[in-house]
Amino acid sequence: MGEALTKSAQWTAASSGTGTLEITPLNEAILKEIIMFVESFIYKHPKEAKYVFVEPLEWNTSLDLSAFGSGYVVSETTAKSEEVDKNGQPLLFLSVPQIKIRSFWQLSHFLFMAKDVKLTEAQACIEANRDPVAKILGSEYNTMKEDATALNILDKITKDDDPEIETKIKIAMLLKQLDLHLLNHSLKHISLEIRLNPVPVKKDIELLQRFSGKGEQTVLESIEYTSDYEFSNGCRAPPWRQIRGEMCYVVVKPHDVETLCITCSAEGVFLNGGKTDDEGDIDYERKGEIYKDLVTFLTEKSAKFSENMSKHAIDFKEQQKETDQLGEAAKEEAGKLQKAISGSDKKTLEKNQINFVKNPMAKRLEPSLNWKVTVDYKDRKSSVKDSQEEKRGAKTESRRSSVPAGRAQLLRKSVERIEEIVSDSSSESEEDEETPDHRQEANADLPSEYWQIQKLVKYLKGGNQTATVIALCSMRDFNLAQETCQLAIRDVGGLEVLINLLDTDEVKCKIGSLKIMKEISHNPQIRRNIVDLGGLPIMVNILDSPHKSLKCLAAETIANVAKFRRARQVVRKHGGITRLVALLDCAQNSAEPAQSSLYEARDVEVARCGALALWSCSKSYANKEAIRKAGGIPLLARLLKTSHENMLIPVVGTLQECASEESYRAAIKAERIIENLVKNLSSENEQLQEHCAMAIYQCAEDEETRDLVRLHGGLKPLASLLNNTDNKERLAAVTGAVWKCSISKENVTKFREYKAIETLVGLLTDQPEEVLVNVVGALGECCQEYKNRVIVRRCGGIQPLVNLLVGINQALLVNVTKAVGACAVDPESMAIIDRLDGVRLLWSLLKNPHPDVKASAAWALCPCIENAKDAGEMVRSFVGGLELVVNLLKSDNKEVLASVCAAITNIAKDKENLAVITDHGVVPLLSKLANTNNDQLRRHLAEAISRCCMWGRNRVAFGENKAVAPLVRYLKSNDTNVHRATAQALYQLSEDADNCIIMHENGAVKLLLAMVGSPDQELQEAAAGCISNIRRLALATEKARYT
Repeated sequence: MGEALTKSAQWTAASSGTGTLEITPLNEAILKEIIMFVESFIYKHPKEAKYVFVEPLEWNTSLDLSAFGSGYVVSETTAKSEEVDKNGQPLLFLSVPQIKIRSFWQLSHFLFMAKDVKLTEAQACIEANRDPVAKILGSEYNTMKEDATALNILDKITKDDDPEIETKIKIAMLLKQLDLHLLNHSLKHISLEIRLNPVPVKKDIELLQRFSGKGEQTVLESIEYTSDYEFSNGCRAPPWRQIRGEMCYVVVKPHDVETLCITCSAEGVFLNGGKTDDEGDIDYERKGEIYKDLVTFLTEKSAKFSENMSKHAIDFKEQQKETDQLGEAAKEEAGKLQKAISGSDKKTLEKNQINFVKNPMAKRLEPSLNWKVTVDYKDRKSSVKDSQEEKRGAKTESRRSSVPAGRAQLLRKSVERIEEIVSDSSSESEEDEETPDHRQEANADLPSEYWQIQKLVKYLKGGNQTATVIALCSMRDFNLAQETCQLAIRDVGGLEVLINLLDTDEVKCKIGSLKIMKEISHNPQIRRNIVDLGGLPIMVNILDSPHKSLKCLAAETIANVAKFRRARQVVRKHGGITRLVALLDCAQNSAEPAQSSLYEARDVEVARCGALALWSCSKSYANKEAIRKAGGIPLLARLLKTSHENMLIPVVGTLQECASEESYRAAIKAERIIENLVKNLSSENEQLQEHCAMAIYQCAEDEETRDLVRLHGGLKPLASLLNNTDNKERLAAVTGAVWKCSISKENVTKFREYKAIETLVGLLTDQPEEVLVNVVGALGECCQEYKNRVIVRRCGGIQPLVNLLVGINQALLVNVTKAVGACAVDPESMAIIDRLDGVRLLWSLLKNPHPDVKASAAWALCPCIENAKDAGEMVRSFVGGLELVVNLLKSDNKEVLASVCAAITNIAKDKENLAVITDHGVVPLLSKLANTNNDQLRRHLAEAISRCCMWGRNRVAFGENKAVAPLVRYLKSNDTNVHRATAQALYQLSEDADNCIIMHENGAVKLLLAMVGSPDQELQEAAAGCISNIRRLALATEKARYT
């Protein structure tokens, strides 16, 4: 921990040598990780938590004495723990404002008591104890020293005669692990930061100045530097501030807010303290959040700026001229730097685009791109669609981490995407900008290969057959994976020639052409050009060729090209799917027996290439149906039995894509494919393991499939793969398969035997969201059983689950609320959830805009209210909470309504809360829902009505709001749970005479009589009680009539 605080944390410079932690996102992230470590310490390491520090951790606290409750002796100015060391000294002692803590147990409890100020307390503790390890274990373990390596520390401990040697070793190892974790976490945090440099900042300011001035249509009134002097490095900040990464300071006068004094630094843009009144100096201290650039900052601060920015359509060509003039010198520098980088990073923008200078060491988004409107946008619509599609396809193939969704809104609004949304089932995210159509500039410094390839293309155009073959062979000697070579072929018209060669009768020319196109079609622009030039239909026809080499090459090229929707459409419309499926059965036409011929090298290669092309094509729904109708599933099932890994990957990949459709899942069961998927989970190939796990994830929606996975021994390899966390794509697939398999109780029992639940708890931190969604989903299913809830609690799983309630990912929130709700069934776990403020977080999710999140949160609140110690007071403590719940009864979503009714049933158990929700109009809202045919809603609505009848004149109000007659109809349902809840509601309502009359008129007595003989005791009693009330009313009426 000391090493991370020394190397990663950002400290202020202080003349005394005792600086303080700066208020930066990195420091905040480090402090949060330390807090999480300390808070979970008492659950994960209860023995070590009792260890008494060699020296206490001391600092000045802002925590009030009133925060200390049971377990502490509190006086007017001091507080001390009842827990003491062997000498009788308290392990926590507070003498306002100084506090001393001597164990992790007390430190953890102190942070729990600190609540909202725990971050401030952690910062104060770290600042006052620069080397906490030395105070915890002793001065000989001072991590500030040069020899404080892990081995040296352990060596010193082993030579020590301390009786607590084992505890010290464990704590030393845990602190070292925390240190490494903090260093790695810091590196990740720093790598994600956007770093600015003076060139683009200056460009942004000058462009803003150009569009500022008086008048309503300008973006700003004015924007000026605070200093006119510019240093040679482009900065205007004083040298002692440049050390901190600050570049310049600007004073901005927006139209609608007061003047802003802004700091532009390498970390981003933020508001400073402004100019002081005395000497006009700047108060450099940051006063708010850091934004990625000036435009984003001003958009957030000024509504007028945002509005006018959206109105301005800056002429594209004028911007190009101005930016080119500004970036002339910087382009030369960038050119020198690019020579040191790999050739693949050299990319030239289209002639009609602005050549923005990108510093290769400091990646950032250019804000001025948001100001431009592309004049030829309509002409490029299809190009934009295709580029986005193929990027998504490329990501699916390479399985790289996805770009955050929702960043392409500007393009999506203008481009017609209905067909794409319907036909594409790929889950990969799209990138937000179009891949520029790269054209080599005439005056660009091009390598010699570019010109040599262009000469070879000329030979292809004008040479005879022999010259053509030689030119093709010579062209293959170049590095065709290099972008310069690929674009050289295209720029001189080589693609047209290569496609024309596919129409000849010369097999050698076709083979040479396909080999080249197979290599260069990895380039997204080349793919589109091939489709535009009509290359795909020709390749589809080649699939009928008797030459296996031609078939293989054509299929592989199709696999590369069919990465975007339009290409997949072309393949299907020209009969490509049927031909590709036929390649899977390549042994059929062989004279040798089918089984032996299948495993011959050439036959295997043909089938592999066919599967590869089908994998690319299977990302659209229409193609999936075409593969199924062409008889692809039995052939894929047969190929799945092969031992060739290079064959298995595309086969399983295709099945994985297709398994999202119910018809495929049924066929997969029928063809006994699950057994082979389970078998290949034990393969050493990570990619094959990933696709097999993903296929199981897709198929395990079905109960029979989950049973098959267990019967074929698939749960154990899945559990073991959870321990391999390096490959995040595979981990996401494996955790997804575990989640879906956990829906069956028998599988959960097996996972408990294989210690998978403990492993899942360990995956609740430091994992990407796609992994967390599945992990939490699996824990939610596992925690339906008491034994598993105990395991989760003992492993410290409650805290990370509660921490995840503050996220924004919809799928993650749905799963984590279910998991927290399952844990809340256990009173001990509920106590932890309550202490961590989990109930308040769940309640706040009722405001979430997504119905699924609302419903899941409401379901989770039910066990929380039921098992909380003082549930009534807890519910009332949430300001506006009861009104929020009642208002959710106006929702149109049946799941939300059912879950809210269930929550109201539990809330209404407290008389005061029942009175409050009655005042908020719960009775008429519940009554409006009575006319429903949804049995789940009927059950919980009846239970809620039953509970609400127990206050004031609510029984009468339900009758007046016409809720009684629809309830009688519920007795005709086939669900016993609905019968029980309805009978209980009718029993409560029958305490009112008018309600009894309505029940009798609607035939309730006959239906209730049949339920008196039910084996369900609660249903018996409620039905009998209701009939009794109705009968008493009838007798009283009859008696009154005769008397």
